[in-house]
Amino acid sequence: MSGPDLSIEASPEPGQARRGGRAGKRRGAASAFEQPPFRQLTIPFQPTEIVSADELEAIHLASLRVLEEIGLEVLHDEARAIMKRHGADVREGSLRVHFDRGLIMEMIAHCPSEFTLHARNPAHNVRLGGNNLAFALIGSAPNCSDIDRGRRPGNQQDFRNFIRLAQLHNIIHTTGGYPVEPIDIHPSIRHLECLRDMATLTDKVFHVYSLGRERNVDGIEIARIARGVSREQLLDEPSCLTIINTNSPLKLDIPMLEGVIQMASHGQAVIITPFTLAGAMAPVTVAGALVEQNAEALAGIAFAQMVRKGAPVGYGGFTSNVDMRSGAPAFGTPEYMKAQLIGGQLARRYGIPYRSSNTCAANTVDAQAAYESVFSLWGCIQSGTNFVKHAAGWLEGGLCCSYEKIMLDIDLLQMVAEFLQPLDFSEDALAMEAIREVGPGGHFFGSPHTQARYKTAFYSPIISDWRNYETWSQAGSPTAIERANRLWKERLALYEEPPMDPAIRQELNEFVERRIREGGAPTDF
Repeated sequence: MSGPDLSIEASPEPGQARRGGRAGKRRGAASAFEQPPFRQLTIPFQPTEIVSADELEAIHLASLRVLEEIGLEVLHDEARAIMKRHGADVREGSLRVHFDRGLIMEMIAHCPSEFTLHARNPAHNVRLGGNNLAFALIGSAPNCSDIDRGRRPGNQQDFRNFIRLAQLHNIIHTTGGYPVEPIDIHPSIRHLECLRDMATLTDKVFHVYSLGRERNVDGIEIARIARGVSREQLLDEPSCLTIINTNSPLKLDIPMLEGVIQMASHGQAVIITPFTLAGAMAPVTVAGALVEQNAEALAGIAFAQMVRKGAPVGYGGFTSNVDMRSGAPAFGTPEYMKAQLIGGQLARRYGIPYRSSNTCAANTVDAQAAYESVFSLWGCIQSGTNFVKHAAGWLEGGLCCSYEKIMLDIDLLQMVAEFLQPLDFSEDALAMEAIREVGPGGHFFGSPHTQARYKTAFYSPIISDWRNYETWSQAGSPTAIERANRLWKERLALYEEPPMDPAIRQELNEFVERRIREGGAPTDF
């Protein structure tokens, strides 16, 4: 199907400012439609603990045994040298490294329990740890889709549009990587173009991929330039983050370890996230998979502290199961939710901020996508997650970023945020006078108490359709995916690029263009 032109001036000259959607509209895109304000969310109730202290300790002790008795393969020469200097068992001619439990716990003790991610717009700073909660857009999908143009490989135009949607919606606190991989940009300079877009099209915290030293160093410098701060200030104020996925089972590869070295040494946030699928890269039991997850996470987190004590780190949980008939990853499952909750318990045991994800295995925006995402999101909330990666847009087990799924997820996230807001128990909210006035057998529709509050009394959904059947049918019987399709187009048309100081923009462009001339990062192409 052919669709409307949605480029939104997607390919300007580098650094050229865009006026945004509607001509003459200067009040700001975020105020062009009704939505809750950007705010630091908190989870006001205690996380659910589904295993006892003894059972949690059994996972902890088994993980330490894995590190001591089995060890991990460490492929990075400098990383092994750093580990050896700090007391790890590193033997000549072997990649296998063993870690004494005392060393691991000594290093873990240096991890900050909370830290702030600093955006170029300070109003968009995000606090991680404690009972704080932040949502990040999907990252790393190779494909994208909408119901007008179907499924297609990632490209720069869609990449930019997804970044714009992240900026437009206050419920999205950070970008979570490339929402879709723009394969029409050469891999050697892709990170430069993408990071420049994330630094200019949004004023929120962004993610830097750990795919080689050059990409880390360039990303850190782009974050510094965008904020207009010194390297010394950046060292104390983390302004970007990276996700480090261990190569499960029990392997730490060169790009990931280089990412830890670069990001931690520069004071930037590192979230260690083993990708442990029960039955494939981890034992088939959830308990066994969590032992492996915990061992790999502890090793990576301890290494970050070896690089720089006090470096901001996060404990990432991504344990799920596979479909034992096909081998395909499954998400939003009961096993995934159990692993989320226990992962949160482990992170709290160590006093480290916790990362989880909003996932599903659905191939389109249907009932499966909705109920698996709700299950995943509720696991995030019940587990006390601080950083929800892939919070909006995830489809096909992470292989596709969907425009319609972004809007569905935004509605879900806004509902979650509203659920987390404390109730008002003031005398006025208890409504004794309204109850007295209406009395037995009356109704509250016309009462002054209702009339003064009805516009803001309840959450107003952006996807759900609350009309009765007859009214809905007369309107053409629109489905949720059709409403989401209409909505993302309407919202995207309102986009306005956030302001940036001209001197900072010039410095950013000069840096990116220089690095492009130098060839960017080496590739295998």
